[in-house]
Amino acid sequence: MSGAKVGAVVMAVLLALYLVLVGWRAVQFVQTGEPIAVVLGVALIVLPLLAAWGIWRELQFGMRSQLLVERLGAEGALDLGLPVRPSGRADRAAADAAFPRFREAVEAEPESWRAWMRLGLAYDAAGDRRRARRAVRTAIELERTRR
Repeated sequence: MSGAKVGAVVMAVLLALYLVLVGWRAVQFVQTGEPIAVVLGVALIVLPLLAAWGIWRELQFGMRSQLLVERLGAEGALDLGLPVRPSGRADRAAADAAFPRFREAVEAEPESWRAWMRLGLAYDAAGDRRRARRAVRTAIELERTRR
């Protein structure tokens, strides 16, 4: 199991422990009947659930995007043709220069999850994490609707 997966499992276990302990305290607050304690108790229930939902969405994103990357790799379509620095990251200047090629591929095939995934990887290589995530989410949705 990779370090990232171990980290995700550890975080999930810690979150579960946190939810149990906070949930127990929240029930105690609500049982007092005091208005402020009841509000605190409800907040202690709602806020961790929102956090758990957010973590679940991120875990799903990570698992689904990893599956798509693995499929691209198995198809031999993962190599973006970018020079790699000793750190393992793509050279940012080269990624910026090669970026139009990936954007044009998406414009030519807007329903291709492969084109969107490669665009997301190119965005990531260029250091634009926000657009990378958006492109990868589009790839995930396109792949899911094609099944």
